[in-house]
Amino acid sequence: MTRISERTVLFADLRGSTSLYETLGNAEATSVVTHTVNTIARSVHPCGGTVIKTLGDGLMAVFDEPMQGIRAAQRMHDDLELLVDRGRERGASAGLRGLRLQVALARGEVVEMAGDCYGDAVNVAARLLDHAGDNETLVTAEVVAGLGPAQQRRFRNLDWLHLRGRAEPVKVHVMGGSRGADTMAAATQFGGVGPTLEPEGVRLVWLDHDEVYDGERMPVVLGRSPQAHFRVEDSRVSRSHARLDWHGGAFQVTDLSYNGTYVRFGPGGDVVSLRRKSCTLHGSGTIGLGGSPNDPTSPVVRFEVLSFHDGGPFAD
Repeated sequence: MTRISERTVLFADLRGSTSLYETLGNAEATSVVTHTVNTIARSVHPCGGTVIKTLGDGLMAVFDEPMQGIRAAQRMHDDLELLVDRGRERGASAGLRGLRLQVALARGEVVEMAGDCYGDAVNVAARLLDHAGDNETLVTAEVVAGLGPAQQRRFRNLDWLHLRGRAEPVKVHVMGGSRGADTMAAATQFGGVGPTLEPEGVRLVWLDHDEVYDGERMPVVLGRSPQAHFRVEDSRVSRSHARLDWHGGAFQVTDLSYNGTYVRFGPGGDVVSLRRKSCTLHGSGTIGLGGSPNDPTSPVVRFEVLSFHDGGPFAD
Protein backbone atom coordinates (compact mmCIF):
# COMPACT_ATOMS: atom_id res chain seq x y z
CA MET A 1 0.00 0.00 0.00
CA THR A 2 1.33 3.43 -0.97
CA ARG A 3 0.77 6.42 1.32
CA ILE A 4 1.60 10.04 0.51
CA SER A 5 1.64 12.47 3.42
CA GLU A 6 3.45 15.40 5.02
CA ARG A 7 6.06 13.94 7.36
CA THR A 8 9.15 14.92 9.31
CA VAL A 9 12.13 12.77 8.33
CA LEU A 10 15.05 12.15 10.70
CA PHE A 11 18.45 10.67 9.88
CA ALA A 12 20.94 9.91 12.66
CA ASP A 13 24.53 8.86 12.11
CA LEU A 14 27.02 7.54 14.64
CA ARG A 15 30.54 8.94 14.21
CA GLY A 16 33.71 7.38 15.55
CA SER A 17 32.64 3.79 14.97
CA THR A 18 35.48 3.12 12.51
CA SER A 19 38.10 3.37 15.26
CA LEU A 20 36.18 0.76 17.28
CA TYR A 21 36.82 -1.85 14.59
CA GLU A 22 40.52 -1.03 14.73
CA THR A 23 40.77 -1.24 18.53
CA LEU A 24 38.18 -3.89 19.44
CA GLY A 25 38.10 -6.15 16.40
CA ASN A 26 35.17 -6.84 14.11
CA ALA A 27 33.02 -8.99 16.39
CA GLU A 28 33.16 -6.82 19.51
CA ALA A 29 32.94 -3.55 17.57
CA THR A 30 29.88 -4.79 15.70
CA SER A 31 28.25 -5.66 19.01
CA VAL A 32 29.01 -2.21 20.47
CA VAL A 33 27.78 -0.33 17.38
CA THR A 34 24.60 -2.42 17.15
CA HIS A 35 23.87 -1.87 20.84
CA THR A 36 24.47 1.88 20.50
CA VAL A 37 22.25 2.24 17.42
CA ASN A 38 19.50 0.23 19.14
CA THR A 39 19.82 2.51 22.17
CA ILE A 40 19.26 5.70 20.19
CA ALA A 41 16.53 4.00 18.14
CA ARG A 42 14.53 3.49 21.34
CA SER A 43 13.98 7.25 21.43
CA VAL A 44 11.81 7.17 18.31
CA HIS A 45 8.65 5.31 19.36
CA PRO A 46 8.01 7.17 22.66
CA CYS A 47 8.16 10.43 20.70
CA GLY A 48 5.50 9.24 18.25
CA GLY A 49 7.78 8.18 15.41
CA THR A 50 8.55 5.07 13.41
CA VAL A 51 11.98 3.64 12.65
CA ILE A 52 12.02 2.98 8.92
CA LYS A 53 15.41 1.29 8.84
CA THR A 54 18.80 1.09 10.49
CA LEU A 55 21.82 1.89 8.34
CA GLY A 56 24.85 0.17 9.87
CA ASP A 57 25.89 2.92 12.26
CA GLY A 58 22.77 5.05 11.84
CA LEU A 59 19.02 5.06 11.31
CA MET A 60 16.12 6.70 9.50
CA ALA A 61 12.81 7.54 11.18
CA VAL A 62 9.65 9.48 10.33
CA PHE A 63 7.25 11.52 12.47
CA ASP A 64 3.89 13.16 11.91
CA GLU A 65 4.90 16.43 13.59
CA PRO A 66 8.18 18.39 13.70
CA MET A 67 8.18 18.62 17.51
CA GLN A 68 8.11 14.82 17.75
CA GLY A 69 11.28 14.61 15.67
CA ILE A 70 12.99 17.33 17.70
CA ARG A 71 12.19 15.55 20.96
CA ALA A 72 13.54 12.30 19.55
CA ALA A 73 16.75 13.99 18.40
CA GLN A 74 17.33 15.49 21.85
CA ARG A 75 16.68 12.12 23.53
CA MET A 76 19.13 10.43 21.15
CA HIS A 77 21.86 12.87 22.08
CA ASP A 78 21.10 12.46 25.78
CA ASP A 79 21.03 8.65 25.55
CA LEU A 80 24.37 8.53 23.74
CA GLU A 81 25.90 10.94 26.26
CA LEU A 82 24.71 8.71 29.10
CA LEU A 83 26.05 5.60 27.36
CA VAL A 84 29.47 7.21 26.79
CA ASP A 85 29.62 8.49 30.39
CA ARG A 86 28.89 5.01 31.73
CA GLY A 87 31.58 3.58 29.49
CA ARG A 88 34.07 6.18 30.75
CA GLU A 89 33.29 5.26 34.36
CA ARG A 90 33.85 1.58 33.60
CA GLY A 91 37.14 2.14 31.79
CA ALA A 92 35.85 1.60 28.27
CA SER A 93 38.16 2.00 25.30
CA ALA A 94 38.95 5.43 23.89
CA GLY A 95 37.03 4.45 20.77
CA LEU A 96 33.79 3.98 22.70
CA ARG A 97 34.34 7.21 24.63
CA GLY A 98 34.83 9.02 21.33
CA LEU A 99 31.45 8.12 19.82
CA ARG A 100 29.51 11.13 18.58
CA LEU A 101 26.09 11.62 16.97
CA GLN A 102 24.93 13.70 14.03
CA VAL A 103 21.21 14.25 13.42
CA ALA A 104 19.39 15.94 10.54
CA LEU A 105 15.67 16.56 10.03
CA ALA A 106 13.63 17.76 7.06
CA ARG A 107 9.91 18.09 6.45
CA GLY A 108 7.86 17.67 3.31
CA GLU A 109 5.78 15.31 1.24
CA VAL A 110 6.88 11.70 1.70
CA VAL A 111 5.87 8.61 -0.24
CA GLU A 112 5.68 5.53 1.99
CA MET A 113 5.80 2.28 0.08
CA ALA A 114 6.77 -1.30 0.94
CA GLY A 115 8.16 -0.30 4.33
CA ASP A 116 10.41 2.45 2.99
CA CYS A 117 10.08 6.19 2.37
CA TYR A 118 10.91 8.31 -0.65
CA GLY A 119 10.76 11.97 -1.60
CA ASP A 120 12.62 15.25 -1.48
CA ALA A 121 12.41 15.53 2.32
CA VAL A 122 14.12 12.13 2.62
CA ASN A 123 16.92 13.18 0.28
CA VAL A 124 17.39 16.54 2.01
CA ALA A 125 17.60 15.01 5.50
CA ALA A 126 20.12 12.40 4.31
CA ARG A 127 22.34 15.00 2.59
CA LEU A 128 22.09 17.42 5.49
CA LEU A 129 24.06 14.98 7.64
CA ASP A 130 27.15 15.86 5.57
CA HIS A 131 27.02 19.37 7.05
CA ALA A 132 26.43 18.45 10.70
CA GLY A 133 29.19 18.58 13.26
CA ASP A 134 29.58 16.13 16.14
CA ASN A 135 26.66 16.06 18.60
CA GLU A 136 24.86 18.56 16.38
CA THR A 137 21.29 18.58 15.05
CA LEU A 138 20.56 20.41 11.79
CA VAL A 139 17.00 21.02 10.59
CA THR A 140 15.37 22.67 7.61
CA ALA A 141 13.28 25.84 7.84
CA GLU A 142 10.13 23.76 7.30
CA VAL A 143 10.85 21.87 10.53
CA VAL A 144 11.38 25.09 12.49
CA ALA A 145 8.19 26.58 11.03
CA GLY A 146 6.22 23.71 12.55
CA LEU A 147 7.41 24.48 16.10
CA GLY A 148 6.03 26.85 18.69
CA PRO A 149 7.70 30.22 19.38
CA ALA A 150 9.48 28.95 22.51
CA GLN A 151 10.97 25.99 20.64
CA GLN A 152 11.92 28.10 17.64
CA ARG A 153 14.16 30.21 19.88
CA ARG A 154 16.33 27.12 20.48
CA PHE A 155 17.51 27.26 16.87
CA ARG A 156 20.14 29.43 15.20
CA ASN A 157 19.75 30.27 11.51
CA LEU A 158 22.63 29.03 9.33
CA ASP A 159 20.98 30.52 6.24
CA TRP A 160 21.15 28.69 2.90
CA LEU A 161 23.28 25.60 2.28
CA HIS A 162 23.96 23.78 -0.97
CA LEU A 163 23.45 20.04 -0.56
CA ARG A 164 25.12 17.38 -2.66
CA GLY A 165 23.02 16.30 -5.63
CA ARG A 166 20.46 19.09 -5.22
CA ALA A 167 20.30 22.13 -7.49
CA GLU A 168 18.42 24.45 -5.12
CA PRO A 169 19.92 25.48 -1.76
CA VAL A 170 18.13 24.66 1.49
CA LYS A 171 17.59 27.00 4.44
CA VAL A 172 19.07 25.34 7.52
CA HIS A 173 19.00 25.89 11.29
CA VAL A 174 21.13 24.35 14.04
CA MET A 175 19.67 23.30 17.39
CA GLY A 176 21.21 24.96 20.42
CA GLY A 177 20.82 23.92 24.06
CA SER A 178 23.35 21.53 25.58
CA ARG A 179 24.64 20.43 22.18
CA GLY A 180 25.30 24.03 21.17
CA ALA A 181 27.05 24.61 24.50
CA ASP A 182 29.48 21.80 23.71
CA THR A 183 30.38 23.49 20.44
CA MET A 184 30.86 26.86 22.10
CA ALA A 185 33.09 25.31 24.77
CA ALA A 186 35.33 23.90 22.05
CA ALA A 187 35.39 27.29 20.36
CA THR A 188 36.48 28.98 23.59
CA GLN A 189 39.08 26.33 24.31
CA PHE A 190 40.74 26.59 20.92
CA GLY A 191 39.98 30.16 19.92
CA GLY A 192 42.22 32.12 22.26
CA VAL A 193 41.65 35.83 22.81
CA GLY A 194 39.71 37.54 20.05
CA PRO A 195 40.09 41.11 18.81
CA THR A 196 38.76 44.00 20.86
CA LEU A 197 36.71 45.26 17.89
CA GLU A 198 33.94 43.08 16.50
CA PRO A 199 35.17 41.62 13.19
CA GLU A 200 33.38 42.64 10.02
CA GLY A 201 34.52 39.96 7.62
CA VAL A 202 36.90 37.10 6.95
CA ARG A 203 39.18 36.71 3.96
CA LEU A 204 39.99 33.28 2.52
CA VAL A 205 42.82 32.71 0.04
CA TRP A 206 43.78 29.49 -1.73
CA LEU A 207 46.05 29.69 -4.79
CA ASP A 208 44.39 32.39 -6.95
CA HIS A 209 41.02 32.03 -5.23
CA ASP A 210 40.59 35.10 -3.00
CA GLU A 211 37.22 35.84 -1.35
CA VAL A 212 35.97 38.06 1.46
CA TYR A 213 32.82 37.04 3.37
CA ASP A 214 30.86 39.03 5.91
CA GLY A 215 28.37 37.73 8.46
CA GLU A 216 25.43 38.09 6.06
CA ARG A 217 27.04 35.59 3.65
CA MET A 218 27.42 32.92 6.30
CA PRO A 219 27.56 29.99 6.48
CA VAL A 220 30.39 29.27 4.05
CA VAL A 221 31.19 25.65 3.24
CA LEU A 222 34.80 24.87 2.27
CA GLY A 223 35.17 21.69 0.25
CA ARG A 224 35.86 19.86 -2.97
CA SER A 225 32.25 19.83 -4.19
CA PRO A 226 31.26 22.14 -7.05
CA GLN A 227 28.46 23.27 -4.73
CA ALA A 228 30.89 24.38 -1.99
CA HIS A 229 30.98 28.14 -1.47
CA PHE A 230 34.80 28.14 -1.27
CA ARG A 231 36.06 25.30 -3.45
CA VAL A 232 39.42 23.61 -2.82
CA GLU A 233 40.18 20.92 -5.38
CA ASP A 234 42.41 18.32 -3.74
CA SER A 235 41.89 14.59 -3.13
CA ARG A 236 42.37 15.01 0.63
CA VAL A 237 39.55 17.54 0.84
CA SER A 238 36.04 16.21 1.49
CA ARG A 239 33.13 17.40 -0.62
CA SER A 240 31.89 19.40 2.37
CA HIS A 241 35.03 19.63 4.49
CA ALA A 242 34.51 22.53 6.90
CA ARG A 243 31.87 25.14 7.66
CA LEU A 244 32.47 28.77 8.53
CA ASP A 245 29.75 30.41 10.67
CA TRP A 246 29.10 33.85 12.15
CA HIS A 247 27.86 33.50 15.72
CA GLY A 248 28.04 35.59 18.87
CA GLY A 249 30.09 38.34 17.22
CA ALA A 250 32.80 35.94 15.96
CA PHE A 251 33.66 33.73 13.00
CA GLN A 252 33.83 30.01 13.83
CA VAL A 253 35.14 27.15 11.72
CA THR A 254 33.70 23.64 12.20
CA ASP A 255 35.25 20.45 10.86
CA LEU A 256 32.82 18.25 8.87
CA SER A 257 35.35 15.87 7.34
CA TYR A 258 36.92 12.45 7.75
CA ASN A 259 40.52 13.66 7.33
CA GLY A 260 40.27 16.54 9.78
CA THR A 261 40.67 20.32 9.70
CA TYR A 262 43.73 22.01 11.21
CA VAL A 263 44.05 25.67 12.20
CA ARG A 264 47.29 27.57 12.83
CA PHE A 265 47.11 31.11 14.19
CA GLY A 266 49.92 33.39 12.99
CA PRO A 267 52.98 32.32 11.03
CA GLY A 268 54.51 30.08 13.71
CA GLY A 269 51.72 29.25 16.14
CA ASP A 270 50.67 25.83 17.39
CA VAL A 271 48.37 23.78 15.18
CA VAL A 272 44.87 23.13 16.54
CA SER A 273 43.38 19.83 15.35
CA LEU A 274 39.62 19.97 14.82
CA ARG A 275 38.06 16.53 14.60
CA ARG A 276 34.36 17.30 14.37
CA LYS A 277 34.95 20.31 16.62
CA SER A 278 34.85 24.08 16.22
CA CYS A 279 37.13 26.99 17.02
CA THR A 280 36.87 30.75 16.82
CA LEU A 281 39.02 32.48 14.20
CA HIS A 282 40.93 35.60 15.15
CA GLY A 283 43.79 37.53 13.62
CA SER A 284 45.25 35.67 10.67
CA GLY A 285 46.63 32.23 9.98
CA THR A 286 46.07 29.11 7.93
CA ILE A 287 43.48 26.33 7.70
CA GLY A 288 44.71 22.91 6.59
CA LEU A 289 42.02 20.77 4.94
CA GLY A 290 42.87 17.10 5.34
CA GLY A 291 46.41 17.78 6.53
CA SER A 292 48.39 19.99 8.88
CA PRO A 293 49.52 23.45 7.70
CA ASN A 294 53.01 22.30 8.73
CA ASP A 295 52.93 19.78 5.87
CA PRO A 296 54.00 21.67 2.72
CA THR A 297 51.98 19.29 0.53
CA SER A 298 48.67 19.90 2.36
CA PRO A 299 45.94 22.03 0.79
CA VAL A 300 46.10 25.13 2.97
CA VAL A 301 43.71 28.08 2.99
CA ARG A 302 44.98 31.37 4.40
CA PHE A 303 42.50 33.32 6.50
CA GLU A 304 42.35 36.82 7.90
CA VAL A 305 39.66 38.20 10.20
CA LEU A 306 39.00 41.74 9.01
CA SER A 307 37.93 45.09 10.32
CA PHE A 308 37.46 46.92 7.07
CA HIS A 309 39.03 50.14 8.35
CA ASP A 310 42.31 48.23 8.64
CA GLY A 311 44.05 46.62 5.67
CA GLY A 312 45.60 43.65 7.50
CA PRO A 313 48.49 41.41 6.45
CA PHE A 314 46.93 40.36 3.11
CA ALA A 315 46.26 43.93 1.98
CA ASP A 316 47.39 44.78 -1.50
